[in-house]
Amino acid sequence: MIVDLHCHSTASDGVLAPRALVERAHARGIELLALTDHDTLEGLEQAHAAAAALGIRLVNGIELSCIWNGATIHVLGYGFSRDAAALQQAIGELREGRWSRAELIAQRLAAKGMPGALEGARAVQQELGDSGNAPARPHFAEFLVRAGHVRDRAEAFRKWLGSGKLGDVKQHWPSLEQTVVTLRDAGAWISLAHPWQYDFTRSKRRRLVAAFAEAGGHALEVVNGMQPLEQVGGLAILAREFGLMASIGSDFHAPGDWSELGLYRTLPEDLQPLWRRFEHEPRESVAR
Repeated sequence: MIVDLHCHSTASDGVLAPRALVERAHARGIELLALTDHDTLEGLEQAHAAAAALGIRLVNGIELSCIWNGATIHVLGYGFSRDAAALQQAIGELREGRWSRAELIAQRLAAKGMPGALEGARAVQQELGDSGNAPARPHFAEFLVRAGHVRDRAEAFRKWLGSGKLGDVKQHWPSLEQTVVTLRDAGAWISLAHPWQYDFTRSKRRRLVAAFAEAGGHALEVVNGMQPLEQVGGLAILAREFGLMASIGSDFHAPGDWSELGLYRTLPEDLQPLWRRFEHEPRESVAR
């Protein structure tokens, strides 16, 4: 069975509307899909309608932002109740924070002689699909290209929007522990997203995984797209050490040679796939 448990639509920072994303997944032979937009459930209704029409299995998904040890971390939740009060409250607070961040990015760009960024980024976002969420940095990057301030998106991130740059606005996310509790209260299976993408030493990454397991997380995203094989191996070691299951996903945002639905490295055979638990209620924790 072809599975993809990590992808994004126009409800957050992807380029395909939820319906188009599900249709693309179906065309690529994916049988089990989770739409995991950043801090929003906005795309799920459309995605479920498309999945039902095509006969593809879709589980509720989300990628929530949080803070651990001063760093922004992403946690994936699956199979939860969309009506859970704690989750709805958390999403509302995150949405407000994202709009505040977008406004501050625009203010900073305007101070550097690049006015109209919020409206421009919002226009880019609306072209891709209707969304009530704040525009994200990729939308700002496209605005900067169109306005002639940079040559391409890569330059936009390198000069203005990347890590440590003017547009890298830090947000007051909830803690890792709070986020795990929110997802557990919603009845979710919980996975730590792309643990190797954080700029951590090996020892700090291990401490993150330990904290995630201690908080009640269920799995590690051992395979994230076409990441190097040594990273898959390193995460597999951590999953075994902490008794965590494994999740996989393309982290799809837009079609490309190295970013495509269902395109990812092979999961080590001895690890326990998280998606086999989706028919069951989450336990207290499988971490030891």
